[in-house]
Amino acid sequence: MSSARITRGCIVWLLLVATPIAISALQVAPETAKSGDPAQLFQRGQEALNHGQLDEAERDFRGVLALDQRAGGAYANLGVVYMRRRQWTKALEMLQKAEQLMPLVAGIRLNVGLAYYRQNEFLKAIPAFESVLRDQPDAEQPRYLLGLCYFFAERWADAAATLEPLWARESGKLPYLYVLSNAAHRSGRTELDDRATAQLIKLGDGSPEYHLFVGKFHLNLGQYDLALADFQAAAEANAQLPFVHFNLGVTYRKKQDYERARDEFLKDAAVEPDLGLNYDELGDVYWLMQKDREAEKSYREALRRDARLVNSMLGLAKIYQRQQKFAAALAEVDVAEKTDTARSDVHYLRGRVLLQMGRKEEARKELAAAEKIENEHQKQAKMDTVPSPELLQDTQ
Repeated sequence: MSSARITRGCIVWLLLVATPIAISALQVAPETAKSGDPAQLFQRGQEALNHGQLDEAERDFRGVLALDQRAGGAYANLGVVYMRRRQWTKALEMLQKAEQLMPLVAGIRLNVGLAYYRQNEFLKAIPAFESVLRDQPDAEQPRYLLGLCYFFAERWADAAATLEPLWARESGKLPYLYVLSNAAHRSGRTELDDRATAQLIKLGDGSPEYHLFVGKFHLNLGQYDLALADFQAAAEANAQLPFVHFNLGVTYRKKQDYERARDEFLKDAAVEPDLGLNYDELGDVYWLMQKDREAEKSYREALRRDARLVNSMLGLAKIYQRQQKFAAALAEVDVAEKTDTARSDVHYLRGRVLLQMGRKEEARKELAAAEKIENEHQKQAKMDTVPSPELLQDTQ
């Protein structure tokens, strides 16, 4: 399954600010606290981190580790430094070392989950958030983030069950109601679906944001004309509202109005230039318009902004397949499979290409693998899922 990526914008959609948690001086390993110099370095590093002085913080925490390689708090806070720099590989390396030394500190595991979440590695983020919630069942931030991870992983029942306890605090907020109503609807929880939908409508204030989320509600139900009306109302009120043109583009694509879809994705790209999904969708539109050169360029642009967009990889493969460049098509399929091993369409496309190459036995195995994956997901709701980048605003 392909997932929307985090992008930067001017509206905060996350209900709970997902900021990494620094470890306080009280959580320094005991052997570190016995020595004045490491403790002083740690305190100085913490103050620098609190003031956003990342270079100074990194230097001080590295200094602590030079004196004591088992100072779990220093590893943890180096992880925070690297998270704020978006250096995810380094962040996870430090956080995992901290977790080994301080396994009972829930804040470290929360940061591990956040590091995966910020990269849209939702399946990898889930165990970390689950472990925090087991230790702290009343903690709202990990509960909300876990619910979103379930939502993006299409685990609808888990998403609804995880998010429902936040109702008393969050039911006055549009994004929460949008996610909850969708998860409830797709998991067959009619009462919760009706309650969330009624509350969503009740909050109607005519704002562009309201029209955006009501439009998304209709879009997910396949009510394209109703969705268009709300998205257009949002765009008329605020043409610079992030993601409104993206959702207009998705709606027009669903209605097979490809020229208007193209124009809307280009408009959203002007508002959200770093959003890879705009170019991913443009690639699909150009592909449907049989404009292979424009489609290939768009998919490449999408992958330049977001190297994990499997749909763009498969889009390139389909272009090369249509052009009978089978080796190039297989190469793109291979990259897609390494990125997401659980997608049936990856195996299906490889099977089709291999069949065209006359490699019938290999093709048969790939098509059987695609069918097996599909059968394993028969119990999931068979509804078309529309991308929701507006739910993934980066709050840092």
